[in-house]
Amino acid sequence: MNEHGIESEFERARRAADERALVDSAQGGSTAAFETLYRNHVGKVYGLCLRMTANRATAEDCTQEAFIQAWRSLPRFEGRSAFGTWLHRIAVNAALAHGRRRSEPTGRNVPVEEMADALPDPVTGEAGGTLDLERAIARLPAGARQVLVLVGLYGYSHEEAATMLGIAVGTCKSQLHRARQLLTACLDAEEGAP
Repeated sequence: MNEHGIESEFERARRAADERALVDSAQGGSTAAFETLYRNHVGKVYGLCLRMTANRATAEDCTQEAFIQAWRSLPRFEGRSAFGTWLHRIAVNAALAHGRRRSEPTGRNVPVEEMADALPDPVTGEAGGTLDLERAIARLPAGARQVLVLVGLYGYSHEEAATMLGIAVGTCKSQLHRARQLLTACLDAEEGAP
C-alpha cells in the first residue's frame, strides 16, 4: 500500500496470485495452505456470521462450519470468483442453515460492545458511530437484519440475497426498506438520548 493506504493495481494482482497459489496448494491437499487461507479470512467470515446472527456463540459455530464446508468443497472450487467471495457464500449459507435448524434469540443476548469490537471492517470511521450502527443492526428483526447485511453491507444484489434467503425479490427489497427505516429511527433515538 502507498502512503495514503491505497492498494495499487499491481499489489492487488500480486495478492490475488498469492491467494490463487494457496488455493491450488490447498486443493492439492496442503493443510498448511488451507490454514493460511483460514487465517487470512477468519476475521471477515466471523464478522459476516456475527452480523447475520447477532449472536456470538452462533457466529463462532457458523464460522467453524463455513471453514469445514470450504475444506470439503475445495476440490470443486473452480476459481470463477475470488476465494473470499466463494467463502462468504458458504458462510452465509452456514448462518442461514443454523438459523433454520434452531430457533435462537435474534441477538439481544450479545453485549453490543463485544460485537462491535469483534467485527472487522468498521462501517464508519467515527469513534462512536461504529458502535451505534452495530447496536442498531443487532436490534433489527432477523429478516430485516439479514437483508441489510447481505445487500447493504456486503453488496449482494437483491436477486442474490433473495435466493440465499429463500424469499421473493420484492420481499427482499421490502425488508431492506424496513431495515433502513428501523435503523434511522433507532439511531435518531440514540442521538436524542442523554
